Amino acid sequence: MFRRILVPVDLTPKNRVAVESACRVLGPEGEMLLLHVVEALGDDAPEVEAFYRMLETRAREELETLMALARELGVAARSEVLLGQRAQEIVEAAEREQAELVVLASHRVDPERPFAEGLTLSYRIALLAPCPVLLVK
Repeated sequence: MFRRILVPVDLTPKNRVAVESACRVLGPEGEMLLLHVVEALGDDAPEVEAFYRMLETRAREELETLMALARELGVAARSEVLLGQRAQEIVEAAEREQAELVVLASHRVDPERPFAEGLTLSYRIALLAPCPVLLVK
């Protein structure tokens, strides 16, 4: 069983399965970190700052819902919202938090055209993370 699990989430319903899966493999003394990364646009205009604040507020609301799910399943969870490049921030968070496992939701890839969408975020994280990665669908 794992003691520290990082669960990167976007704001889509597919994250529920990632949280549920992480809860099943988390040890009794473990903790889950739910992480949402707001993708930075590279523009620091005042209206962009307001846009980031709106996205952060929405993310915190969704994270509260996912933390409530974790609590219902008997798991301690906390959350964090970061601004930056998603893959880089997730990998750095896994290192900083000394995560023993990263659990994230992934979509099905068409086996006839596996690279049609380029390298998916989940694939990049799986390659770069300092710990095992569990992709759930």
